[in-house]
Amino acid sequence: MKPIVIINFKTYKSGKDAVSLAKQIEKFDKNIIVGVQATDLHSIYSLTSLNVFIQHVDLCEPGRNTGFITPEAAYAIGARGAFLNHSEHKLSFDVIKNTVTRCKKLKLKTAIFASNLKEAKKIKSLKPDYLIYEPPELVAGNISVSKAKPDLIKKISKNLKYDFIVGAGIKNKEDVDIAMRLGAKGIAVSSAITKARNPKKALKELLG
Repeated sequence: MKPIVIINFKTYKSGKDAVSLAKQIEKFDKNIIVGVQATDLHSIYSLTSLNVFIQHVDLCEPGRNTGFITPEAAYAIGARGAFLNHSEHKLSFDVIKNTVTRCKKLKLKTAIFASNLKEAKKIKSLKPDYLIYEPPELVAGNISVSKAKPDLIKKISKNLKYDFIVGAGIKNKEDVDIAMRLGAKGIAVSSAITKARNPKKALKELLG
C-alpha cells in the first residue's frame, strides 16, 4: 500500500523558496500533502495542484482578534486542511475539539498531532482526517520514531483502532517501511525534505 505523505514546511522555507519546493514535490507526486505558513498558502495553492494545509488555525471568531488566523480566512485563500496540536504549537483538548467543529462546517480537513497513545485516543473521538503520532522528544532529531519507538507504533496500531500516520525523525525508506509494517498508514516529514539540497532526490530515496 502506498503511504500517505505529509510534508511540513515549518518555517524552513518561505516565499519563492517555498513555492519552488512545492513545485518540486508536485512533480514527484501531486498527492503529497504540504503544510505551509499562512503567508505562502495562497501562492502554493494557486501555482500547484498539491493538497495545501495551513500549519495552524485559531478558534477565534471573525472580529477583534489581531494576529490570529480563522479557519474561514484560511479556507478562503486556498487551504484545504489545517494542522492542529503540533508539538511546537500545542492546544488544549477543548480548543482542538471546537476548532475541528468549525473546520468541519467549512469542509476544511484536519491533521491532528498526538504525542502519545492517551492523547491519540482522545483525538480519535474527534474523527480527524489524519491523526499523526509524533513523540515530541524525537521531532527534528537524529533518530526516527521507527527506530527509537517501534514497540510504541505497534502498540498504537493494536490499541487505537483508527488509521494513523507517524512522524519525527523519518529520514529514509527503511524508516518508512518499518512504520508501515507496524501499522501506520503513512508518514509525516519535515527537515528530510525541506533542508535537502535536492528535494526530488530526497523524496525518491525516502519513498522509492
